[in-house]
Amino acid sequence: MCTSRPSAGTIRRRMGRRILMLREQQGLSQQFFSVMVGMDRSYLIDIEQGKRNVSLSYLLRIAQGLDVTLSELFEGVDS
Repeated sequence: MCTSRPSAGTIRRRMGRRILMLREQQGLSQQFFSVMVGMDRSYLIDIEQGKRNVSLSYLLRIAQGLDVTLSELFEGVDS
């Protein structure tokens, strides 16, 4: 039985929304958070909007900046 899998674009958008939600829950602005994790603010905006195919090293920086594990960062993204 074949189950439908989300597309890469869908996963990028879900991951972006997840990062945005976690960042906002902590009251962190895009500007502050991007400096905190060492990335350009425009790059963070693109990630949160699902426009970037972000590398694992950047995802790790983001997870650490949000004080979550990679598993927690990905929670609910693929379902």
